[in-house]
Amino acid sequence: MQRDSTEKTMSMNTEGKGRAVVIGAGLGGLAAAMRLSAKGWNVTVVDKLDRPGGRGSSITKGGYRFDLGPTIVTVPDRLRELWADCGRDFDKDVKLVEMDPFYKILFPDGESYTAYGDDEKVKAEVERISPRDVEGFRHFMWDAKARYEFGYENLGRKPMHKLWDLIKVLPTFGMLRADRSVYNHAKMMVKDDHLRFALSFHPLFIGGDPFNVTSMYILVSQLEKKFGVHYAMGGVQAIADAGVKVIESHGGKVMLNTEVDEIMVTRQGKTTGVRLGDGTELPAEVVVSNADAGHTYKRLLRNTTRWRWTDEKLDKKRWSMGLFVWYFGTKGTKNMWKDVGHHSVVVGPRYKEHVKDIFINGKLADDMSLYVHRPTVTDPSAAPAGDDTFYVLSPVPHLGHDNGVDWSKDMEAYKAKVLKVIEERLLPGVADKITEEVVFTPETFRDRYLSPFGAGFSLEPRIFQSAWFRPHNVSEEVDGLYLTGAGTHPGAGVPSVIGSGELVADMIGAAPGFTGEVKAAPKAEAPKPAAKPAPKAEPKPAPAPAAAPAAAAPVKAETPAPKPAATPAPKSAPAKAVAPKAAPAEAAPAAAKPAAPAAAKPARAPKKPRGKARK
Repeated sequence: MQRDSTEKTMSMNTEGKGRAVVIGAGLGGLAAAMRLSAKGWNVTVVDKLDRPGGRGSSITKGGYRFDLGPTIVTVPDRLRELWADCGRDFDKDVKLVEMDPFYKILFPDGESYTAYGDDEKVKAEVERISPRDVEGFRHFMWDAKARYEFGYENLGRKPMHKLWDLIKVLPTFGMLRADRSVYNHAKMMVKDDHLRFALSFHPLFIGGDPFNVTSMYILVSQLEKKFGVHYAMGGVQAIADAGVKVIESHGGKVMLNTEVDEIMVTRQGKTTGVRLGDGTELPAEVVVSNADAGHTYKRLLRNTTRWRWTDEKLDKKRWSMGLFVWYFGTKGTKNMWKDVGHHSVVVGPRYKEHVKDIFINGKLADDMSLYVHRPTVTDPSAAPAGDDTFYVLSPVPHLGHDNGVDWSKDMEAYKAKVLKVIEERLLPGVADKITEEVVFTPETFRDRYLSPFGAGFSLEPRIFQSAWFRPHNVSEEVDGLYLTGAGTHPGAGVPSVIGSGELVADMIGAAPGFTGEVKAAPKAEAPKPAAKPAPKAEPKPAPAPAAAPAAAAPVKAETPAPKPAATPAPKSAPAKAVAPKAAPAEAAPAAAKPAAPAAAKPARAPKKPRGKARK
């Protein structure tokens, strides 16, 4: 028996040479697969859904296309870099349209805040709401820029699986007051409650509690200013479909309607591939899991001994909130609700107390704050001629709370409450116009996306669940296993999950024996918008502390690291370098607004393979 088992393992290792299996066709998995296929790997992507894109996929019903997850694109340069690294031109495959304005926030007292990319319009909007907060708002933006440069461009673009990499940046976290929450930072800078909400709500769209998430996440405001808010014509589904074509152009393949049941691991702790639900085995030298990190470790590695990500440890983690999402089409409404744009946020009567009900108390409250997506304002192809497509999202507790909620019974009652709010606050008369509809609850997220507790964004991005504390991109449990997606570093949000794919592909490197080079396509610049007047030079407020750049180090999985010594101020521990989502839900960073096109980045030197050497 032992001899047969050993021979089978050796055979699998031989068969898997030069092969990579990617579990999940979400944006993180596709980004990794695209780069690996361009580096000579024989790539197979496996996904249980009928379309690629994961949470960014879509459903079409009765002629209405429902974009299921992320609805915006920030930092389009990450997509252009990805395509160029694969020898392609992103702008030839996908059309992005910049939003103007970005989104509108509607408060229960009748006040509103409209987010723009133009500095003068932003200043006028702040001055209209609260003249005394113009200077504080400007100072907040300077602070956001410092955190962007450190958190996004530095930590967010390198792996954080080495304890030493964390220790080196702790002083910078201290200088940037990572111990302070996003909301408390906004509260220090502006006095008006409407502006405090506008500057602090973004973490909700990557699964974070603004009253507990580290202030490093104010970097979202800089993402808004620098890159803008964009919509992909055809939805994020169009990006996923284009990514599949890139993979196939390099000889890779994508298997849909196919579920992976287990990651196969030798007694020596090395992966040899995956086993599908029907028992079929796909041999591979490396495996990249874009499944939720919790599902990867608890289900796919259920027969493998684990020392860090055990079932008990995962059960004790804090998971992001759940989501109630109502997708519906409306008949003959193209010329109705003319003041309702592409992205709207309808704020409920409570902020802090409501967030506490969702994250801490696990209570399904009667009141709610809603994000409303109306893509047909920009992309008429999302609905039949003259009609509209909508998506209304309400953050709710995940399934891990003992709150007595049974969504199979409570869904219709909750939907009626949502309808009442949008009819009174945003879309009067909408009930009579609804035709097709689809509803997702946390139970849908659990079953469709295999998300633990039906969480909308995997692990909550608390300070001790970010960077080194988050599941690493290179697994310390299994040699040859890598992780991408919202549950790993750098976190949730379209730019971040795409970034996780880049990190993984860099760590894996080129396929054995690969000597070719991918002919990089000319890096197409973003289509230039109409010239905007240059903003007036303003004196810089008290500068935020300069971020000390952390030296990049070769990346490899490390043996169990000792626990870091307790620090005087635990809250100043590292924060996740993630681009949070914009006001509109993006299973990636927040709404963004460029006052001017982003400056071109200096050409990057060719990347050397980083990571654990493959045996």
